[in-house]
Amino acid sequence: MALIAAPLAAQVALPRVQLPQVGPEIGATLDSLDELRASLRRTVDRLARERLRTIDRLVRRNTDVIEMDAEGAPARRGELLVMDVSVKALDLALQAGFTMLSREEIEALDLSVVRLGVPAGLNLADAQLLLAQLLPTAQVSADTLHFQSGSANGAVFAISAQGSASGSVPVGMIDGAPGPSVNVAETRGFAKGAPYPSNHGSSVAALLASAGADTIRVADVYGADKAGGNALAMAKGLGWLVSSGSQVVTISLVGPSNAVLERAIGAAQRKGVVVVAAVGNDGPAAPPAYPASYKGVVAVTAVDGKRRALIEAGRALHLDYSAPGADIYGRNAKGKRIGLRGTSFATPLVASRIARAMGQGRNWRSALDAEAIDLGRKGPDDTYGRGLVCSTCKGR
Repeated sequence: MALIAAPLAAQVALPRVQLPQVGPEIGATLDSLDELRASLRRTVDRLARERLRTIDRLVRRNTDVIEMDAEGAPARRGELLVMDVSVKALDLALQAGFTMLSREEIEALDLSVVRLGVPAGLNLADAQLLLAQLLPTAQVSADTLHFQSGSANGAVFAISAQGSASGSVPVGMIDGAPGPSVNVAETRGFAKGAPYPSNHGSSVAALLASAGADTIRVADVYGADKAGGNALAMAKGLGWLVSSGSQVVTISLVGPSNAVLERAIGAAQRKGVVVVAAVGNDGPAAPPAYPASYKGVVAVTAVDGKRRALIEAGRALHLDYSAPGADIYGRNAKGKRIGLRGTSFATPLVASRIARAMGQGRNWRSALDAEAIDLGRKGPDDTYGRGLVCSTCKGR
């Protein structure tokens, strides 16, 4: 389990970890600073241990649909994804005992993915290694799971729009479905039982609208599926959003690197779509989170109401912006106001700002850089990125 790179699962109840206050008052003694550093280290250690325990529970409770892949990440049981495979090579795999489940043509992205069932008697990890040997020129991956990167357990104050939503280009969202109290243009399901209202998806959609997004479409990749949030569902959802006209897509989910999703995001970017993603909540010592770490994706981290970086904020291979991700309210699936904490909730704020800038005919990077407040050391850094966006958002 120590090798697991996937983040905390939203499908199971997450333990609450008491987070120390960051940023001591001026004049604090050296002893108090040492105590703060020690407290932070203990908190990060607890987050890491709880992450592993949570994932272990998820897998053990859902062995019928989830198992570990060759990299030690949770994935859909008994299924492998293959790209760039010839008919002749595919025949070799079938002769070796793999079964053809489906061929997925992902709309708008010119992407073809073959789903194969693993041979009887082989676990997913061993089957993945075998298939990679049989098909050395193909791209083989497991259908790895991605998890929502935020929870409803923080202290809160209301956050909403600054300015008008007019002029925003259409925004797409890959997450759970929002509840009926959140007004979106369209929701489509890409998982068993989807669309199915979720607290996380409801809050992300509400924050999108509050920060200035106009037309919002939602690809529900969770539904009621215990193995929801998988890479193929996300790629298919992205394809639908692109075909429907979304020019910005926000993803508050995190997981390991996956070839299918990376290829899909690259195809969307070549069509001019801006993809925005959260860095996750596994702490700065965690492995890099994806899709935030893919090339060209706008990676977002979070701060609290006092503009302090969240201690649990994860990391990506690059960092673009920070935005409020604690001391804020959202809406659950029933429309009730709930407290939010996590990089999940900073991400739609940044995505909405990008959509507004694009809708006004502005260069979105220049617009966000002009708005961003430089925190931490001068210039871009690994804690706050290029600065804090949406800093003056307040209740309306």
